[in-house]
Order: sequence, then C-alpha cells, then structure tokens
Amino acid sequence: MEFNADGSIKLPASLVKKNDEDKQRMQSQRCITVFKDLVSTTAPKKCILQITLSNGLHDNRFIETIYREFKQTASVPSKIRQIDDKNFEVEIGTDFRRCTDCTSLLNRYREFLDGNFIEKKGNCTFEGRKNIFCEEDCFE
Repeated sequence: MEFNADGSIKLPASLVKKNDEDKQRMQSQRCITVFKDLVSTTAPKKCILQITLSNGLHDNRFIETIYREFKQTASVPSKIRQIDDKNFEVEIGTDFRRCTDCTSLLNRYREFLDGNFIEKKGNCTFEGRKNIFCEEDCFE
C-alpha cells in the first residue's frame, strides 16, 4: 500500500484508469451511474438508488417509464423521485424480494442502455448469485 504526500492512500493504477474511463463515459456517451445505498440496516430495511444521467442523455423519460413497468411486476414497495433533470432517487422498501427486485430494475436500465451502465455498490450488502461451476457436478 502506498501513500500520497498528504498521507492519503494512493489508488492503484487500474482503479485510477477505471475512474477516468467512467468520467469520460459520463461526459460523452449515453450512460447512467447508479449508486446503491442501504440507508436502514434494521427492519424495516430500506435502500436508495441514486441515478445520475450522463451529459449524452438529453431525454430522461425512460427512467420513469422503465420504473413504471418494473413497479407493475415487483413485489417490493418502491417510490421514485426526480431531484433535477439529471438526478433521480428510487427508494426500495422492505420485502423478502428486495434485493432481487432491485437487481431486476437495474438490469432493465442496463438492457435499455445496451450495457452502458455504471454501478457503484456503496454500502449495499447484496452479493447476487454465485455460479460456481464444478466439473465434478457435471462429468464423471
């Protein structure tokens, strides 16, 4: 681990490169950044998705359209709030399918933008599916 002259931790070159690429994508491409934040860790749990649109997106209607489609099939209680033209907040309430429904919403946005999607985990604890392939399970 290396430190800067001011005592802060020096970021690895790969992380600096990724951050620069993400900034470039947000400036020049059709992209969104979603920051996942668990705001209440005790029951009832609650998460906030902070959605930021890139400068390349001039029409933000798809955010609410995709959210409305998601809400029709989701079991988790949720709310959307538009902060300004480029920023939205989606509140995900408590439910057994909270993390699954949240992932479903994010995948809908990812699909709409053809994968041009930046996800920042924040303090979200959800790991998702772990597909561990073991040759012994399939072949003898």
